[in-house]
Amino acid sequence: MKTKIALFLGLLLAANASYADLKIGFVNIPAVLEKAPQAEKAKKRLEQEFSPRDKQLVAQQKEIQSMDERMTKDAAVMGESARANLEKDILNKKRDAKRAQQEFSEDFNARRNEELGKLQRRIVEAIREIAKDQNFDLLLTDGVIYASEKIDVTSQVQQKLSAMPE
Repeated sequence: MKTKIALFLGLLLAANASYADLKIGFVNIPAVLEKAPQAEKAKKRLEQEFSPRDKQLVAQQKEIQSMDERMTKDAAVMGESARANLEKDILNKKRDAKRAQQEFSEDFNARRNEELGKLQRRIVEAIREIAKDQNFDLLLTDGVIYASEKIDVTSQVQQKLSAMPE
């Protein structure tokens, strides 16, 4: 029994000695995403790409609103067929606007996810380069409850991303 305890303690001490040589780091991915220059450029590309469609949707909504106001204001003096035609036009425009808004949202989300995927791949690339260059044994990201500032390499990842070509 004493030899088993001695063997266990010996293994425990040997394991502790080898863990002391480990180099471990932590990366705060949300902070990197927030400050990455590529994220700002992607945001601008999305705004530029989707701005015309957004303006078109706003114009559709204004047109529908003005038609609704006209219906409310003039309904009493309109003929039956004119009022029915206006109601039908308003209903069709609302349906078209709703469909256009849904398509816009789907297209925007798909493009945003595409841009985010590209950025995430670049971040992983930067983290791997830092890990190799600085001989880290382990770099952690999400799911970390606590990380000392001594092992936080987030700022180094941000600097690496800033230096990467677009």
